[in-house]
Amino acid sequence: MVYIPNSDSERDEMLRAVGYDDFDKLFAEAVPGNLWENVEFNLPAPLCESEVDQLLHGLASRNRSNSDMISFAGGGIYNHYIPAAVNALIFRSEFYTAYTPYQAEVSQGTLQSIYEYQSMIAEIMGMEVSNASLYDGASACAEAALLAVNHTRRNKILLPLSMHPNYAHVVSTYLMGQPVEIVNIPVHDGLIDPDEVRKLIDDDTAAVFIQQPNFLGLLEDAEDLVEIAKSGGALSVMVVDPVSLGVLKSPGEYGADIAVAEGQPFGIPQAFGGPILGMMAVNKALVRKIPGRLVGKTVDKDGNTAFCLTLQTREQHIRREKATSNICTNQALCALAATIYLSLLGSRGLTKLGEVAAEYSHYAYDKISALEKFSAKFKAPFFREFAVESSIKPARVIEKCVSKGVLPGIDLSRFDLGLDDCLLMAFTELTPKDKIDKLVEALSEL
Repeated sequence: MVYIPNSDSERDEMLRAVGYDDFDKLFAEAVPGNLWENVEFNLPAPLCESEVDQLLHGLASRNRSNSDMISFAGGGIYNHYIPAAVNALIFRSEFYTAYTPYQAEVSQGTLQSIYEYQSMIAEIMGMEVSNASLYDGASACAEAALLAVNHTRRNKILLPLSMHPNYAHVVSTYLMGQPVEIVNIPVHDGLIDPDEVRKLIDDDTAAVFIQQPNFLGLLEDAEDLVEIAKSGGALSVMVVDPVSLGVLKSPGEYGADIAVAEGQPFGIPQAFGGPILGMMAVNKALVRKIPGRLVGKTVDKDGNTAFCLTLQTREQHIRREKATSNICTNQALCALAATIYLSLLGSRGLTKLGEVAAEYSHYAYDKISALEKFSAKFKAPFFREFAVESSIKPARVIEKCVSKGVLPGIDLSRFDLGLDDCLLMAFTELTPKDKIDKLVEALSEL
């Protein structure tokens, strides 16, 4: 329960009780001053409910969504069609109001949906065990790093510079304060050089991360990289685009030890970057080390099918440094959305989804490469996403194209990758050839 003081005197009394005489000093030690000092909130005067409603609708109307323009933005979050059945089911009150399934006897529906999710993710990843989901792809990477350190008792993680920069930052944050060294694997022409991994791997290396396709959409030599990790006694962690699994090898087929992914493409809206879904799967040897929840299928005393949380309890996650992980929840509603989406799609549908993305992206690659002021930055094989080098500043390209109803991609100058003159463009089933032609037309007019 939160107590809200009714007057300034009550507030001051509460401040004195915790050792402060000024409200601002309460935050000064923990929050950097530049984040809150001299900030003008510019809030309106008190409003009634109808006035608040009008104000918020006015603010929302200033935003432009994917329904207002053609979007080629990706970089981990993609614009896919979400079948109507997904929202029709997840918005049922028994799903969107459900909390964690402590009592199996009254949570059979929730447990079964999680079990079905785990089964599907294990199958598409080509792995033996999947957990009941994590917060997002970035936190799944961080949990994979912690798992590798815990399992191998080694203290070095190799992260390639071709990995999503946001994922790498989250891994660094999770490992901050622990005696773990993070070493960046150099890239050449957008790809990991296996020889560089051979130089860096040693007896203290816990894991080698491989993103396939990588942040720039390029396809790594994953088979060779997994073998290098294995020969060095390290675990191999594959970070994948789940849509690619319909057309590319699965992490299990490469021999990876851990597979993680961002599950947002599976029936979850972009929603300004969240809430989304972290997928994780492992081989059976790591089942006792995998973080989060595991749901098992069994029978009750009468021989009826039943589901329950298994192998670990929630309480083990709050044992601080002795815990496998400190995560003790999961994105169950988002995982349910992915489960429904995959049920509707089926294996052939997933393959078709990947084939269409590959076809459209290669069509765009050829069209854009023929333009005078634009060219493909890399020549390596790619899947559904590629970097475009521009003689015009990417921010200017985006500004001009947006005015024509086209969002051409992500400005890569946002990231410290040495690609300040490049855009990252992504393609899905919602960017067919006629929309790509509009993108090309907008670019050609710059």
